[in-house]
This record gives sequence, structure tokens and C-alpha cells, in this order.
Amino acid sequence: MSDINEGYLITDVKGFTPQIGRLVSMMNYARSVTIGSVRNLTPPQLDFLLDENANSIGALLMHIASTDFYFRILSFEKRELTAEEDEEWAPASYLDEPARKRIKGNNVEYYLDVLMNERNKVLERLKTVNDDWLYEEMPLWDNKPANNYFMWFHVFEDEINHRGQINLLKKRIPNT
Repeated sequence: MSDINEGYLITDVKGFTPQIGRLVSMMNYARSVTIGSVRNLTPPQLDFLLDENANSIGALLMHIASTDFYFRILSFEKRELTAEEDEEWAPASYLDEPARKRIKGNNVEYYLDVLMNERNKVLERLKTVNDDWLYEEMPLWDNKPANNYFMWFHVFEDEINHRGQINLLKKRIPNT
């Protein structure tokens, strides 16, 4: 992952074709800011629930990782999740009550490791395709056409959205 201290350029990334490299550049920046937002949080802060309907920061981090996982399976393997994969990732994917029950009690290193492991799998797969792959189409939500470019844009767009939620939650955590 690139270090934001190197600068703020959307540019080619070694090991990737030009357009994929630029996409990776954007994904890396989004991820580095997410990591910076949570790096120093404690388990109680990661588990904090604003109210009975809220998601915790930990659950939102797992959701970000689950989005990497899901779109890696969909865009590279061209399949839906198996029952086992869905059971493993469903709480993080769908959030709400299942996430509140199952995703808690972990330190920040746990979440950062999951995020890194899932993203590394994505990056390895992105090295195996070229820019034409970005334009390959397949049906997505409601069977509407989508291409791989949209799917991977959605991955980091979704991360940015949830990072906004994370930052709001951080401001609401009671002082301990």
C-alpha cells in the first residue's frame, strides 16, 4: 500500500496496468485514511454502539473487508458466495443485529489484519488482469449491467462512506 506521505498523485502503480494502477492508487489512499482514522482505538471504542440500532466501528471495519471479499469473488471468480462464505461474512456484510452480536471484543490490530489480508488478495488478483478487464460487464444489483471498473470504484466509495460513519462514531464515544 502506498504511503500518503509520498504525495497525493493518482498515477500508475508498479505491477499494474495503467488504469488498474490508477484505481489501485485511489483504493490505497482511501484505505490509508481509514487506517489513520482507527489506528489508536481501543477495544471498547471499537465496540461502542451509539444506540440499539447502530453499528460499531469494528463492525464497519469488517464490513469494509467484506466488501473487498465479496467483490473479489464476484469480479474475479464470476460467482456468488458459497453457503459457508456467506455464513462467515454475512454479519459484516449486512451489519445490524448479527454484527452487533458477533463482531466485538477485538483489538484494532485484528481489524487491520483482516483489512490488509483481504486487500492483499485483491491486489494480487488485480496484477493478473489488464485494463480491458475493467470494462468486462456482468449483471449486478437488480440484474442491471455493471462492469469491473464500477465494482471496484464502489468498493472504495463504500469504504469512504463508512469511514464517515466511523468518524462520526469516534466523536460520540463517551470520554473514559
